Amino acid sequence: MPATLLINGTKHEIEASDDTPLLWLLRDTLGLTGTKFGCGRGLCGACTVHLDGEAARACVTSFAEAQGKRILTIEGLAANESHPLLRAWIAEQVPQCGYCQPGQIMQAAALLAQTPRPTDAELDDAMSSVLCRCGTYLRIRRAIQHAAQEGGVR
Repeated sequence: MPATLLINGTKHEIEASDDTPLLWLLRDTLGLTGTKFGCGRGLCGACTVHLDGEAARACVTSFAEAQGKRILTIEGLAANESHPLLRAWIAEQVPQCGYCQPGQIMQAAALLAQTPRPTDAELDDAMSSVLCRCGTYLRIRRAIQHAAQEGGVR
């Protein structure tokens, strides 16, 4: 039976089994490929999206769990190109390979929405669950601090 998912402010009628990972619905069904597959176990953070404003791992969030929630992907966040995090990411030249960056940005956006001026400890705690194989952690930290100084998340 089809269900409606609210993704990036748009309603989508989707038919899938309840245990289908949200990640596959986003990428394969809707073509929203900004959310990346990393580990498939919710450990690396590459697939981070927001569910009702909270950071969540799309690879371990089922279709059933996502129903009735507001889902925001990197495409929805990036629709506003003036978003403080996007500007900070560019200013601090964060990406190297770039694969983890959507997950990093989505995790950072959730942090700044809850804690507009995070301490270093809060920032480290929130961001420690999103891995970067290239090791751009210092640039990620600077970008988040930069965005927080600009007023964080709108």
